Amino acid sequence: MNDLTALSHALLDAARKAGADDADVVARQGTSVSIDIRGGALEQAERAEGFEIGLRVLLGKRQACVSGSDARREGLEMMAERAVAMAREAPEDPWIGLAEPGQLSARRDAEGLEMYDPAGEPDPEALKEAAVRAEAAALAVEGISQVSTASAAYGESDIRMLASNGFEGGYRRSSHSLACVAIAGEGERMERDHDSDGRIFAADMRDAEEIGRRAAERALARQGARAPKTGAYPVLYDERVAASLIGHLIGAVNGQAVARGSSFLRDALGEAVLPDALSLTEDPLRPRGGQSRPFDAEGLAVAPRDIIHQGMLTGFTVDLATARKLGVAPTGNAARGLSAPPSPSTWNLELTPGAQTREELIAEMGTGLLVTSLIGSTINPNTGDYSRGAAGFWIENGEIRHPVHECTIAGNLRDMLRALRPANDARPWASLRVPSLLVEGMTLAGS
Repeated sequence: MNDLTALSHALLDAARKAGADDADVVARQGTSVSIDIRGGALEQAERAEGFEIGLRVLLGKRQACVSGSDARREGLEMMAERAVAMAREAPEDPWIGLAEPGQLSARRDAEGLEMYDPAGEPDPEALKEAAVRAEAAALAVEGISQVSTASAAYGESDIRMLASNGFEGGYRRSSHSLACVAIAGEGERMERDHDSDGRIFAADMRDAEEIGRRAAERALARQGARAPKTGAYPVLYDERVAASLIGHLIGAVNGQAVARGSSFLRDALGEAVLPDALSLTEDPLRPRGGQSRPFDAEGLAVAPRDIIHQGMLTGFTVDLATARKLGVAPTGNAARGLSAPPSPSTWNLELTPGAQTREELIAEMGTGLLVTSLIGSTINPNTGDYSRGAAGFWIENGEIRHPVHECTIAGNLRDMLRALRPANDARPWASLRVPSLLVEGMTLAGS
């Protein structure tokens, strides 16, 4: 394994020698293992190890980003020279620049955040066994014709950041995952569905048998689907897909979209965008959070904050450049790839849960649609007009009657968000904690 700290310092020194006024470095190395099972036997096994390092250089108000995997001194020097040459030809951007030393995070590691499983990489046989158990559990359910996917995986990464403004920090991540896709029926009557789990710690993973069995039950429940009636009905987004609805809200309050004028919430700061009882909070310091981090990609401190407080939009999500452009304080939300400059992102969001269960919301719906999967989308970011293909279950008299497919649900996101009614079934371990969401009066196009 490479010494990421030493390589980062070497690349930063090379950038200075090449003529950069300022520079920052992100170095990453990691390992991933994946196992696929079919028919109880190993179908595919993959293992990958990799090292990459990214460099951003600044010449006045010009910048350029490059990345590579050559850890030799000559390779680092060539990378720095190429980045400086590119920056000389880049257009000026008045908003770019590193953080001031006084803005930098005092936290430089992930101590206490539990982002890495100290148990380390599992034995491939253990991954295979988990996938086999999930597949067997799915096939044991009567009516399941086959399992198209049963896979287990593990990944870990080590990340180091270094900048000419004095910042230096790093952290490690790990991830465990298990997925199963079951198929019910044959030919044109074939239906499929899935279940999966992903955690930082192996000890937190759900049982493989539960994952396989739930995938099978979901596939069986989809058999006999037909198009629903066209009209205006309440739509309940199942917890599995409800996060996508909040995802459109997150995108609309992203500072880059606001700065471009391509957000339906660009003028909504200080206005109500959710029901008064709902808040959307961010906590990048949540222990065992899938998107937790000790600092952002520009070395700024991260902290819990309310994006929406009691229905009101309190602030946009910005990195340094976007904050300067909008004339607001940075929020510590810079994310960055190895070959791209920082951009705003969010970490570990939670929507205020409701007091009712999903079943209680179904009982109150009367007649409407429970959505369990979404396909395609036509979203106008400027107006919030929304249209998506959907499948799920038809509700009549507050009870699930039959599965549905081949329908479209439509509305306007501003109206939809203001009308949300949440259930209380959000997964507590999810990075985006969003429960099932009921939206009244959406337009359904079916039969």
